[in-house]
Amino acid sequence: MKKIMSYAVLAAFIGGAAAIGGYKLLEHKAENASLEEKQKVYFANNPLKISSAGAEDFVQAAAAVSPAVVHIKTTYSASGRSARSSSPFDMFDDFFGGGGRRMQRAPRAASGSGVILSEDGYIVTNNHVVDNAEKIDVILTDKRRMTAKVVGKDPNTDLALLKIEARGLPVVKMGNSDNVQVGEWVLAVGYPLDLQTTVTAGIVSAKARQIGILAQDQQQPLTEEEYEEYMRSGKVPERAANQSIESFIQTDAAINPGNSGGALVNANGELIGINSAIASQSGRNEGYGFAIPVNLAKKILDDFMRFGTVKRGYVGVSFRALDAEAAEQLNIKDLNGLYVNEVVPNGGAAAAGIQKGDIIKKVDGKVVSDAPDLQEKIGRMNPGDRVKLTVLRNGQMKDFNVTLKGESVNKLAANANSGSKAAVSAGASFAPASAEQKARYNVKNGVVVTNVQPGKAFDMYGIPQGLLITSVNGIAVNSAADVEKALPQTKNNMVNITGVSPNGTISYNYQAR
Repeated sequence: MKKIMSYAVLAAFIGGAAAIGGYKLLEHKAENASLEEKQKVYFANNPLKISSAGAEDFVQAAAAVSPAVVHIKTTYSASGRSARSSSPFDMFDDFFGGGGRRMQRAPRAASGSGVILSEDGYIVTNNHVVDNAEKIDVILTDKRRMTAKVVGKDPNTDLALLKIEARGLPVVKMGNSDNVQVGEWVLAVGYPLDLQTTVTAGIVSAKARQIGILAQDQQQPLTEEEYEEYMRSGKVPERAANQSIESFIQTDAAINPGNSGGALVNANGELIGINSAIASQSGRNEGYGFAIPVNLAKKILDDFMRFGTVKRGYVGVSFRALDAEAAEQLNIKDLNGLYVNEVVPNGGAAAAGIQKGDIIKKVDGKVVSDAPDLQEKIGRMNPGDRVKLTVLRNGQMKDFNVTLKGESVNKLAANANSGSKAAVSAGASFAPASAEQKARYNVKNGVVVTNVQPGKAFDMYGIPQGLLITSVNGIAVNSAADVEKALPQTKNNMVNITGVSPNGTISYNYQAR
C-alpha cells in the first residue's frame, strides 16, 4: 500500500512538473508571437459579445473598446519636438494638442491616445505622438500610470509601437480595413482635449485619401554631395528612398486634438484604423478626420516586433495619377490609372519589363486609379514578394510579375525630394499638391514645399515649409520637374515665387545664388 502511495505521489509530482514546464514553454512562445497570434489566443478566451440588434446601437461596441484605449502623456526638452520648424499646413500639432511648433526654453508636455493590441502590453499609436519625446507615460482606464518604451516607429506611415510591462490587459480586436465601406457607421475612441475616454460616432465618408501631410512633414532635400553622387551613379541615397504612404480612411466622427493615435472601430467593436489627422482651419473638429487603415498597420507593427524597423519593398517606378488635366498634359486619352514617368534601372519593375509610358491599371487583379491605391497595397508587402501589375501599353493590356526590391532604388522619392541642381541650390524639396489641397485653396495647380534647408535661399528669404507654390517666374508648376525648369540655371537671376497660404496669396522675390 505504501509503494502504491509513493508511486501516486511520484506520478503527481512528475505530472505537475510537466505541466509547469509546458506552461513555461507556452509562455515563452507567447512572448515571441506576432500581434495577430497574440490576438487569436486572447479572443479565443475572451470572445467579443456584440449584439446584432441594430447597426446604430453602439453601446456594446463602445463598452468593449473603451477599456483598451489609453491616454499617452509625453514630455519634451527644448531641443526635442518643439524645436521643429512650423508649417502653415501642418495639421499634426493641432491634432496632437501641442499648440504649434515654437521654440521653448523649458520642457513641455503633450498628450495623445493609444490602442492596446495584446494583453502583455503592446500599444499602437502615431509616430508624431511620441517622436522625439524624452519620456512616454501611458495612463490606463483603471488610472494606473506606466512608463512606455518605443519598440519601433515609422514617420512614413505615422505609426509607432510601444510596450509597457503589464499582464492581463484588455485588448481591442483588429478587424479588416479592406472590408470597410463608404457610408458604414464607425466609432472614434480617444482622449480629445485632455478629457477622459470619449466616444463619438459617424460614418466612413471616403477611403484611400491622400492629403499630403506625411510628405510635408518627412521628406528631406538632397544635399549637393548626394545630388552629385546620384547623377554619377544613379543610386538614390537610402534616406531619400523612404516614401510616405497615405491611404487614409476619412470619417466624419468628431475627433479633436488628443484623439491622435486612438481607435477607429466598426459597429462590431473591431479596430479598422488608427486616427491620425484632421482637416481643419481652426485646429478643432470641422467634419473630417483621417485614420491609418489597420491592414497597413498590421504589416508595419509586425516588422517593428521582428526587426525594430520597417522592411519595405519597392516596385521601382515613379508615376503620376491620371485625371483630365494630367491626360491633357501627357497627350493621352486615358483618365484612369497610374502613368509611369520613369523606371528605375536595376529595380523590380525594370527586371519585369515595365516601361516608361505604361499605365498601371491593376495590382494583383484589383483596379487602381490613384496613388494611395498602389502605395497601400505595396506598403503591406516585403522585399522579395511578388506582385502582378496589369498595365495598358499601346492599347493592349499586359500582365507583369514584379519582384519587389529592398535596395535604395526608389526614384519616386527622389523625384519628390527634387534632384535638380536648381532645387538643391534653392535648398528645398517639393511634392505635387493633392486634389484636396488644391480644392482647399481654390487653385488648379501647385507643388507643396516639403522641406526647407537651413541657410539656403528659401530659408534666407523666408519661404516656409508647407507653402503651396502655384508659379515660379510666372510659369505654372505641378511637379518638382516643373520647378526645376522654371528656376534659373545661372546665378544672380531674380526669382519670383507665387504661393497660397491660409492668409491668402503670397509673392516672394529673391536672387538666385
